Amino acid sequence: MSMRPWVTVEAPDGRGLRAVTVGGRAVGSAWSLRELRKMLHRLGYPDVDVHDPATVYWRGGDSGTWPDRAWRRRVTVVLMTAGLLASAALSVVIGWPDASGALTFAQRITGALFVLSGAVQLGSAILALDYWGRRQFRVSGAAVLLGALMALATDTLLVAMWWDERQYTPYMLVFMPLLCWSLWALYVLVREKSWTAVPRPRRFAAGVFVSALLTAVSLAYSTMYQPAVAPMRFALKANFGTARADRALPFIQVPLKLSVKNTGEVPVYVIINDFTVYGRTAEYSEQGDRGTQLREWKKSFDADKEGEAEKYVDHLGAVLISSGRFYPPGRVLGSGQEDGLEHVFQIPRNAKYDLLHVDLQISYMRKDRGWIDVDDFGDPHASWEKGSPFYCHPAECGEKLIFQGLLRHNNNLINVTRRPHYVTASWSLEDGPTYSISSRRIPGERADPAEVKKDVERFDVSTVNASSEVSVAELLKSIPSPRPS
Repeated sequence: MSMRPWVTVEAPDGRGLRAVTVGGRAVGSAWSLRELRKMLHRLGYPDVDVHDPATVYWRGGDSGTWPDRAWRRRVTVVLMTAGLLASAALSVVIGWPDASGALTFAQRITGALFVLSGAVQLGSAILALDYWGRRQFRVSGAAVLLGALMALATDTLLVAMWWDERQYTPYMLVFMPLLCWSLWALYVLVREKSWTAVPRPRRFAAGVFVSALLTAVSLAYSTMYQPAVAPMRFALKANFGTARADRALPFIQVPLKLSVKNTGEVPVYVIINDFTVYGRTAEYSEQGDRGTQLREWKKSFDADKEGEAEKYVDHLGAVLISSGRFYPPGRVLGSGQEDGLEHVFQIPRNAKYDLLHVDLQISYMRKDRGWIDVDDFGDPHASWEKGSPFYCHPAECGEKLIFQGLLRHNNNLINVTRRPHYVTASWSLEDGPTYSISSRRIPGERADPAEVKKDVERFDVSTVNASSEVSVAELLKSIPSPRPS
């Protein structure tokens, strides 16, 4: 029998772990005497007397030298693993909606990068168990460091974006504690120099930097540059057709032809739209009264800021004849899509109109700026119904149809740092179409006008219109005069 002991326990390393060899063959390592006994039992030596120097040779200390602080190590690995898992889940929650359903390729790439970041952090969480355990993988420390750096970058970006508006969102309860956790994790990993086992640490650092730079560039492109460079163009037409006399009633039927085409490169959501036909009334004078003209021009200008005056026409007025909507709110109008509508309205044969005027207007939002819950937005709410959440007494608000839907930004990174926003549109015969965007759900509920204006600009909501006029005399020239009774 050899004089050398066949079980050797090496001196503790920097973490208190002691390597064990049996018969010159490495069989593992142990944190404590109890763990050593379990190892020998598992190897088939349950009766080894660990205190017998003829059987076990101790280097760098005896059987009582176990400097491992198990509670501290376990708390550290639990906190590190929990933080990495939470950060991985947050990255996937942020990135998946864009990766799976964003409108543009750049937005999908940004979402995919966040999902990939979540996958890397998930792997880091698994390797954290090895790094604070046996360290069987050389790269486990560097992988955990990479996961902590990704968490720090993501949480710093989220807090910075939140600070711009400082609005409450439930995600604050996640990314703000995670920012503190990532700073602690980075401190622990740097103190332990977790990257030292990587064969080429400089290449590792360069890879981390390049990945962060690509993510930042992709995010900036998808959020700011790409939506701004795609131009928006619309072609709207509104024309009167050939009038026909009603066979049974003393009315004239006037056809109205409307068409809308999205000639731009980006689909849009139709927020609200309206077409309105007016009949102009006037009094004619061969001399023309300049004083009356000026008074009528001022009156018209005070009413709608679009005053007009003619030399031989006084007392201009407009009578609403017909009004309606071309699209239901929330309709998506794709790039290149063209739609038409033919509408017929009636005017009395003896109506005192000299001109007929039609206004067509459409308010829209670029689809690459946000997403609208179309199912909710398409349902009208009557403001005069007392059970409606938008009830307002008709004497105060008039009678309106109100539409409202949840509005989300085109980049989910912004959604998690902002309060939910809502797009609200209304339509009435008296006031025509209106719209607003706000984080306040009830219209007029202490909404800040500056905030509303900022949100409208951020989502790029705009209005296009077209108009047309026709002489009533021109319409009637093809209609035979009624026979005297």
